[in-house]
Amino acid sequence: MHLSDTTATLLGFGVGVLVVLLVAGLAVLLVRVNRLSDQVRRLSQSRPVGAGDLAALRSDLEQALRHVAVVRYDAFGDMGGRLSFSAAVVDDHGDGLVFSTIHARGESRTYAKGVVGGSSDATLTPEEQQALAAARTGSRKA
Repeated sequence: MHLSDTTATLLGFGVGVLVVLLVAGLAVLLVRVNRLSDQVRRLSQSRPVGAGDLAALRSDLEQALRHVAVVRYDAFGDMGGRLSFSAAVVDDHGDGLVFSTIHARGESRTYAKGVVGGSSDATLTPEEQQALAAARTGSRKA
């Protein structure tokens, strides 16, 4: 079988284009493999989370002031709208603070009291006690 010069030229050109496309495809695949290899290397170098890390995270979480409750009320009989409030913010151990704002006609006063283990050295009002109990039991609002 004998090919004409034109056919041989076209066939050679087609094979050349195919080789160029294959080399380009191979280059793209090599770049992707190198990127994946770098990612695998970086991931394998990072230290997995261990039991000590989890214990430290749990300890930090226990000490976070994350239990909150607010009690709104009328501090004075002649005022309405429940503009006074007491709020408790404590951690898992009952440590934190209780603060209250008493709203009157001409002024407002704010008080803060420390709480350790669910109790305070300062005397807590009934509303402050209610807010603290709600915070410790997980109620958002009392």
